[in-house]
Amino acid sequence: MRIAVYPGSFDPITIGHLDIIERASKVFDEIIVGVFVNPDKKGLFTISERVSLIERVTSNYPNVTVQSCSGLLVNFMKANNAKIIVKGLRAVSDFEYEFHMSMMNNKLEPTIETVFMMTSAKYLFLSSSSVRQIAMFGGCVKGLVPDEIIKDIMDKTSNNLGG
Repeated sequence: MRIAVYPGSFDPITIGHLDIIERASKVFDEIIVGVFVNPDKKGLFTISERVSLIERVTSNYPNVTVQSCSGLLVNFMKANNAKIIVKGLRAVSDFEYEFHMSMMNNKLEPTIETVFMMTSAKYLFLSSSSVRQIAMFGGCVKGLVPDEIIKDIMDKTSNNLGG
């Protein structure tokens, strides 16, 4: 069985992330969306809220599960018998960073491989941080995130602005 992990902070999940999940679900037997805390970023949603949002928008993919994670990705992968990391790439700058991380993960655990999936061209500009900023200033996030979670994002950002 080919088990792959798609790791990220997903704060919030975007339609670009969902595109990678959908495409990876056709390639691998099982996809585990690993929701990690990024200590360098202040999160909008708690990790349990992010897991819940992702579960809601991936419920129609029978081979996709969602788990919260902490610590090293390679340890999470070993615990889940996963051998493949799926990473989405938008631009050359993403590749440089992700290539470095791939080499580091391979150094820590040589049996783990990283598969890079290029984002669909229509999502090249899209990032969770841009969605958060747009929402915090009251902009429209329709077409940037799954419709099912727009209200959650707008509610959370209006609460953060004291609205």
